[in-house]
Amino acid sequence: MSDWNTKLIEEFRTNDGKVSGQFEGAPLLLLNTIGAKSGQPRTSPMMYLADEADDQRVYVFASKAGMPTNPDWYHNLKANPDVSVEVGGETYDAVAHEVTGDERDRLYAIQAERYPGFAEYEQKTDRTIPVVALDRKS
Repeated sequence: MSDWNTKLIEEFRTNDGKVSGQFEGAPLLLLNTIGAKSGQPRTSPMMYLADEADDQRVYVFASKAGMPTNPDWYHNLKANPDVSVEVGGETYDAVAHEVTGDERDRLYAIQAERYPGFAEYEQKTDRTIPVVALDRKS
């Protein structure tokens, strides 16, 4: 894991989900997955979109800043969709599943409107950036 991610994760956990810098004030979570190849725990900080109709679901975007390949965390959750999510000072178990078609397009458009960097990521790549729902386990 990069030093940048390590520092961000430490700041997130120390301050109940609040961070400074480029993510200050943005909806940020930590996604905890199991490595698809290594089997080792992995933590990835990322922005999310809360589901306005279902407070048990959030969406994350496998943008990788518009790079041509999907991020490692996406491959991890495809191999093992049971994840844990840290939001604020809370940690909970969730199940991940990819959102496709019109619903994927609608959600991505909302995120890109709120955070224009996501529109730039989409323009930079030829791939369709996956949108993943994280559903809280009961």
